[in-house]
Amino acid sequence: MAEWMDVGEIGELPPGSRKIVNTPYCEIAVFNLAGEFFAIEDVCSHDGGELASGVCEGDQIICPRHGARFCIRNGRALTPPAYEDISTFPVRIENGMVQIDIDD
Repeated sequence: MAEWMDVGEIGELPPGSRKIVNTPYCEIAVFNLAGEFFAIEDVCSHDGGELASGVCEGDQIICPRHGARFCIRNGRALTPPAYEDISTFPVRIENGMVQIDIDD
């Protein structure tokens, strides 16, 4: 069963922005990529450190410590030293509010 959590109003996350959300389960980074919203667990599968403060290039996030790249759209690990994908979470817009499903 879905457990939707509010992230913020759609206007609070303009294209190119990101927001870290603390949930009871983990920290989740929500990205607005050209008007599409995506959410990933804010942890690098290589070393367990935070990921969302890294540089974004297109739909990729680059780990700020060791340079591993991940696809924000699907969580896929794209370059070493990361070989394991990261978790992603469904995102929806409900009455102008960006929401993530933290039960996924």
